[in-house]
Amino acid sequence: MLKDITFGQYYSANSPIHRADPRMKIVLLITAIVFIFLSKNMYALLFSCVFVLAVLLISKVPFKIYLKNLKAILPILIFTAIINMFYSDGTANKLFSIWKLTVTDAGLYRAVFMATRIILLIFISSVLTYTTTPNDLTDALEKLLSPLKYIGLKTAVHTLAMMMTIALRFIPTLVEEAEKIMNAQKARGADFENGSLKDRAKALIPILIPLLISSVRRAYELAEAMECRCYNGGEGKTRMKQLRLKPMDYVICFITVLFCVGIILINLI
Repeated sequence: MLKDITFGQYYSANSPIHRADPRMKIVLLITAIVFIFLSKNMYALLFSCVFVLAVLLISKVPFKIYLKNLKAILPILIFTAIINMFYSDGTANKLFSIWKLTVTDAGLYRAVFMATRIILLIFISSVLTYTTTPNDLTDALEKLLSPLKYIGLKTAVHTLAMMMTIALRFIPTLVEEAEKIMNAQKARGADFENGSLKDRAKALIPILIPLLISSVRRAYELAEAMECRCYNGGEGKTRMKQLRLKPMDYVICFITVLFCVGIILINLI
């Protein structure tokens, strides 16, 4: 399952979303997430599905890569749907019962509604990391947080942007390292799939401890490499590639605004 986690990886392609300004992508991503969760009825949610599907197709990233992210959180998705399935009010119609729990049409509707929301959130969030390089993401975050420098946080802005980008950058690396450790433990006879929940939790300890040690070692190596290259934060830093808005950025912004207006209008139905 760990190898199915592709979040944080950049997929090289020639698409309008890849060429878009990273600052615009971050702002529009947050806006899209907010309005997806503002969808109050199934019509608004279906409209959100059409919008997200169009974004995925335009990004030119293979759909199977997006599905890998979904596969990794499938247990959480199923658990959330089951919990919402048993939520209903007094006016709901009963469908069937499981032990002392009753499933109603309202509960089933709510389960599908919440699961669809989470799926759309995963898909639309993945677009940012798949279509934006870590360097562009760092520059965009630093630009967006630049107003904080007026309250004495100039150095902290660059540090925060760098920390967030490094965290995203090393997600695939940590997943790969965990997969190697798990395979090594399996070769030594470790069993991660059978037994009680307590036994499987104990079996994870030989994975978590080496992974923690490896992460700390990588952090020290990265710090030493940055120090050897005379890295001193954002002070006096210049950029070879300047971020500038292009006509396509305004087109993408206009489409996102239409999506937001559409959600508002559909919610009024």
